[in-house]
Amino acid sequence: MEQKKQEIIQQVISKAWEDMNFRKELVVDPVTAIEKLTGVKVVLPEGKELIIVDQTDKSKVYVNIPAEPEMENMELSEEQLEMIAGGAQPVWRDLVDGMFPDLRDYIKI
Repeated sequence: MEQKKQEIIQQVISKAWEDMNFRKELVVDPVTAIEKLTGVKVVLPEGKELIIVDQTDKSKVYVNIPAEPEMENMELSEEQLEMIAGGAQPVWRDLVDGMFPDLRDYIKI
């Protein structure tokens, strides 16, 4: 199931890269564009909206600000618990590494 979802996402991204009209449709009405392209139904949780941002302009660096994690519902691995016991903050490191990998290249310290 996860493999199929990954294939659908790859199909959508590939089509958006090669077809400017599809890319515009995807930004304006992502659910309809995805359903029309793939033939699969997109079901979002109640109260949620799918937002697609065209980040193909190579002259810009894009950074998304993620929603704050719900810490009370988060389960940590044994490794993360050991790191916290030692004073580290693995959740932030993992979040930054995962969400902003390219930003690291632009920060000079």
